[in-house]
Amino acid sequence: MTDHPSFSPAEVRHRLVETPGGRIHVAEQGTGPLVLLVHGFPESWYSWRHQLPALAAAGFRAAAIDVRGYGRSSKPAQTHAYRMLDHVADNVAVVRALGERSAVVAGHDWGSPIAANSALLRPDVFTAVALFSVPYSPRGPVRPTDAFARLGGEEEFYVSYFQRPGRAEAEIEPDVRGWLAGIYAALSAGTMPATGVSSVPEGGRLSDRFPKGGLPSWLTEADLDVYAGEFERTGLTGALNRYRNVDRDWEDLAAWDGAPITQPALFAGGELDPTTTWMAGVIKALPETMPGLIASHILDGCGHWLQQERPGEVNRLLTGWLRLHTPPTR
Repeated sequence: MTDHPSFSPAEVRHRLVETPGGRIHVAEQGTGPLVLLVHGFPESWYSWRHQLPALAAAGFRAAAIDVRGYGRSSKPAQTHAYRMLDHVADNVAVVRALGERSAVVAGHDWGSPIAANSALLRPDVFTAVALFSVPYSPRGPVRPTDAFARLGGEEEFYVSYFQRPGRAEAEIEPDVRGWLAGIYAALSAGTMPATGVSSVPEGGRLSDRFPKGGLPSWLTEADLDVYAGEFERTGLTGALNRYRNVDRDWEDLAAWDGAPITQPALFAGGELDPTTTWMAGVIKALPETMPGLIASHILDGCGHWLQQERPGEVNRLLTGWLRLHTPPTR
């Protein structure tokens, strides 16, 4: 077995499963203990294409979903339908629909908080949790939109920029493929601009900060076609609505204020990822906020999209961690 088996679309099984909030698209490979993979913004199940064959080869059943609002999954019209409690309910329903009682859950970018809260709220279902790029941050005393407003300083932090419905869509949707190429390059090692892309100048657009030039080394034109094709069909509103629920999440999760996640856990981030910098204190606190943390890794010279930028390394970390507490079937 290699740590980076090649992705073969023909070996991936696709299905739609029913959840209380609609349908969720699942891409599966392998048999064995279930590992649920949750993507971030602006991606899809396809962001886990390198992990699906590696997990299958290691004796696990890997299931990568399209989060609600993305790809082939349902896209509720209401903004409030994208609150964290709904995403957790989707994950639980997917596990049940796949005929399992429990699963390991792993997430990247926005998928990381979704995975973390799935483990926090439903420890009976999610027995372990792996987080990539975004560490677990327990609910705190400050309303999220207030915290994000301060992070931008004299400019507007990107999360704040995404808050108003229609605003970011007006920037992105005239050239979805070009915008996606820009955001992927802006947060990748080797193409990341020195100025960063975490904030927007007054009267400007997020894409004003994107680098000019080609694609990052991990992304082929064919890969970009997959992502662009999905968003050209679905639009970006469902994906952006996740950002527009951060204050609702804060209200919904009041009963879990400061609560730790106690299941076995893994964290990995990229050294060059801006998230690693502005959440450095959160990463340092993980042994307290996730007392089941088995390992925490910062990948040297890696950007934000680490399971695509460094698939072999991520596969080694993930399968090695899984074997510690979830014996594979072979």
